[in-house]
Order: sequence, then structure tokens, then C-alpha cells
Amino acid sequence: MRWYIPYGNPTYFIWLAVALIPLMIGLLYGRRFRWYQTVVSLFFLILTFGGPNWRTGIALICYFVYQVLLVSAYFHYRRRKDSPNKGWVFVLSVILAIPPLVVVKVTPAIQSGKQSIIGFLGISYITFKVVQTIMETRDGFIKEYHPIIFAQFLLFFPTISSGPIDRYRRFVSDYEAVPAQKDYLDLVQTGVRYIFLGFLYKFVLAYYFGSVLMPQMQFGAMMAHGFSWYIIGYMYTYSMDLFFDFAGYSLFAVGISYFMGIKTPMNFNHPFKSKNIKDFWNRWHMTLSFWFRDYIFMRLVFFMMKHKVFKSRITTANVCYIINMLIMGFWHGETWFYILYGLLHGCALVVNDTWLRYKKKHQDKIPHNKFTELFAIFITFNFVCFTFLIFSGFLNTLFFGPSKF
Repeated sequence: MRWYIPYGNPTYFIWLAVALIPLMIGLLYGRRFRWYQTVVSLFFLILTFGGPNWRTGIALICYFVYQVLLVSAYFHYRRRKDSPNKGWVFVLSVILAIPPLVVVKVTPAIQSGKQSIIGFLGISYITFKVVQTIMETRDGFIKEYHPIIFAQFLLFFPTISSGPIDRYRRFVSDYEAVPAQKDYLDLVQTGVRYIFLGFLYKFVLAYYFGSVLMPQMQFGAMMAHGFSWYIIGYMYTYSMDLFFDFAGYSLFAVGISYFMGIKTPMNFNHPFKSKNIKDFWNRWHMTLSFWFRDYIFMRLVFFMMKHKVFKSRITTANVCYIINMLIMGFWHGETWFYILYGLLHGCALVVNDTWLRYKKKHQDKIPHNKFTELFAIFITFNFVCFTFLIFSGFLNTLFFGPSKF
């Protein structure tokens, strides 16, 4: 048996087509073969984490068992009639969910690029799912918890490698229901469109920008020995490659999910049409952005307002913007370019909110027309591309060498 990176080559899609046909036929006629869906999930997880990757497979199994037990224990604690609902139990549960991810992220920084033995593809997205489930259980949004369905949620193979990040309650509502035949046919039709669009993004456009144009820009910049227009060219080609590659993977994941009768949320919504940086984060990697908004930013704001850390609500929001985006930067990695990327976006959100307040106050003096909208899109697009240039680490390699910082 060969081993595959999810959506990495056409053969993987052949396996998908063959495996999903019985499940699709069942859904078409009003039945969800949950046992078969479990078998299919296990098969594709083995394709991804088996063979030469068996160590990551063992890490996934151990991590999975640990997190299911943790969430189960917290849910049963919350459901006890005599439960005192102490905040420290909630905080401890969240803290206990995070260390494996922290170890995986920190290990390369302290061991010269070596990967942690407990790491595996998709550990971040599974951790996000665990943390949000604990938080929503504490908030009282999750009334029922089924370990088997939660296991399906965590290991939902179309999204395990690159997202999108679904929500437990939304997943359960789809998993427990069977769409009407007409609705399912609409899902299949949309899924087919997403798959073909994903092929265009991933195997045509991302290939052209990432494998044809970008090496030329890298070579030209290296030969220039300093600033050159090749760096600008690299900035745009890298941004396009990043978008089309990631959006392509996300479209594959959503399309396959639709075939399985699961309406996984979209991850991208024309992000380069954004008119400001907040609009950008409402369009780019949306499930990650909304996760950070709901489970970090909003809770930081609530905590600081409750404890009156700052007198001004505006100051509170601004500080939380920067902390939120810095955490996102650190999540990508402990290098200066990831951290600076997060800091720049945090500061940009602060500036954006300041401008929107000023604009609202003086709206009669500030022109608003097609030209100003296009100008706003132009500014946002170029700022985002510049931060992607920093994020890429290419400037670090170009000016400091690959072994430094």
C-alpha cells in the first residue's frame, strides 16, 4: 500500500471516489451508513498516518484518546447535579488540552528545527476543536455529548490536515440528520463545483505561481544581493501561491464533506477584495479567524472589562487585538517573522478601528465612491501581501541566511 498526503495527487481522489460511492448512494436514498463512514474515515487516516508515518499515527492515537477522555471528564463534571461549576476546573481543562500543541510548536525552536515526536499532521486543528468544545460546554451551549460522535468530529478526515475548523454543535446537527434528496443533490452539485475549482486553484494556479514564477523571483533576488524588484515580484507570487494552494485544499475538504452530507463551513471568501484589514480577516481563513475572535479575543475583552484592567473600552479592544494576533503569530512558529506578522496585523486592526470611528464621526467630510473603494482594496491588498512577504521567511533567508533567527 502507498501512503498519501491528503489531496496531494490524483490517485488520492480516485480512492476517494471509490470509497464514497456507497455512502453517497445511501444518502441519496435517505440513509446515512454511519458504520461505513467510520470505516472510510479509518481507511483514509491509515493512508495518511500509516506506513513510513507510523510514528505520527501512534502520536495521533495517543493524543486522540487523551483529548476524548479529557472532554468526556469535563462534560460529566458539568452535568453533575451537585457540580459546583468552579472556574478553576474549566481553566485547568483548557490548559490540559493545550500542552501537546505547545510542545509540537516549541520543539523546533529549541532543538534546531527538529520536529517533536508527538507531532502529527493536523494537531493544531484538532486542538482548536477540543478547546472550543470545552468552552462551549462551560458556556452551556453544548447540552449533549456523545463520545463516538465527538470522535467522528475530531477525526473527520476531509478536514483533519488543513481545516476548515468546524464547530461541534454544527457538525452534530449534520451528522445526526439525513438531508432530503433534493437538498443532497444540491450539496453534491456544489461539492463537484468546489472540487473542480480546487483543482484549478491547487494544481494549476498554485503550481504556476509557486513552482514556475516563484523560483525565478527567488533566484533574481538572491543574485541581486540586496533590495531589488525581484523581492516585490516574490511578494506577489508568494501571496498568490499561498492563497491558491491553501484555498484549493480547503475547497477539496468542503467539497468532499458535502458528498458526505456534512456542510463544512467555507474557509475563504474572495479575501483580496477586502476593503480594510478587518474585512480581510472576515474573508481569509475564516474558520481560524472566527475561532481566534470567539475563543481568544472576545474572552480577553470580557475578562479585561470585568476586572476593569483599562478604563476605556477602546483601549481594551486595541490591546486585545494585538494580543490576539500575536498569539496567532506565535501559533505559526517561534520565529521573528511569524511574530512580526502577527504584530503588524494586530496594529493594523487598531489603526483600522481608529479610522472607522473617525470616518463615522466625519462621514459628511470624507468622500465615498467607487474610486475610494478601489483605493481601499488596493491599500489592503498591498499591506496583506507585504505581511505575507514577512511571513514567508524569505527576507530572513535573503539578508541573514537560512541558519539564523
